[in-house]
Amino acid sequence: MYRWCTDEVEPHDRFDYWREVRAKGLFGVTAELERERRGDFYGEFSLRQLGGAGLVELKASHYTVERSTSDIAYAPGDSICVYQQLGSGGWFGGMRASDFAIANGSFATSHTDQPYRTAPLGAGGFHLRILKIPVSGLTTQDKRLHELAPRTFDDPGLAPLLGACFADLGEAAADDDGALDATSLVQALAHLALIERGIVRPGSRLGQAALRTARLSQARRLIARHLQDPGLAPTMVADLLGVSVRHLHMLFETAAKSFSQTVTEERLKQSRRLMREAPDRLIADIAASCGFESLATYYRVFNAAYGMAPGDFRAQGPERR
Repeated sequence: MYRWCTDEVEPHDRFDYWREVRAKGLFGVTAELERERRGDFYGEFSLRQLGGAGLVELKASHYTVERSTSDIAYAPGDSICVYQQLGSGGWFGGMRASDFAIANGSFATSHTDQPYRTAPLGAGGFHLRILKIPVSGLTTQDKRLHELAPRTFDDPGLAPLLGACFADLGEAAADDDGALDATSLVQALAHLALIERGIVRPGSRLGQAALRTARLSQARRLIARHLQDPGLAPTMVADLLGVSVRHLHMLFETAAKSFSQTVTEERLKQSRRLMREAPDRLIADIAASCGFESLATYYRVFNAAYGMAPGDFRAQGPERR
């Protein structure tokens, strides 16, 4: 991962450096801010290469951005962008289509080589994730890909699926057991965007593969969110996901672990995390808070997974865990 922040530059040079080196050189856009406000400018971003795409998270104080025809000629991208708005909201304009606002938690998509102007709504500045997926890396090749002007997602059913894939993609680089496949997540996000724009049919092979990947990501996150719930079961998660129990089990058939194995693994991970964070908390309390039906069950499952009792794990100290 590459990280950069304006703290690395002298205050009076920060916006100029951001505009000339970061905005124009890295993102291919023109950044503007009134001169009298430049002394207070702040910006930071991270960039990861995952699954054949670039994942950027950007935070910055208020300024305006334009990707003009000259910017596009200077730095063509030929990629599909999927945006996730994390801040107070943003405005997009200057396109063939009408202007629009994107709210916190919402998504938009575009082709990189379509012109636009954007600015944050309110004084909070920018905070967003941008996934840039080269068109050459997409399974589908359609001339309409190059005509995608920025537009929000209108289908509310896609938002939780996009959010789950984005969250999993952010964790994929640190995934130790390989359960998160960055390439599949990137392709799923791209094809969900193309479903929204009418280029990929939901019932097609590509559409179904994207929906399976996204629903599996969402199912895992629903499991993690409801670990303490004694009613956590396939029926509950299937209802929350809006699919049948049979379909839910089919999703996990393509994964490394079954539904029940995933639940147990997540409960064990959470219990280990709680033992690290709260060394004085009773193990019985931790087991109950993670959804284990009894202390005996917790000890048996923990020992089977790690070859030691929970108390022995805690006694190792943080440096050995």
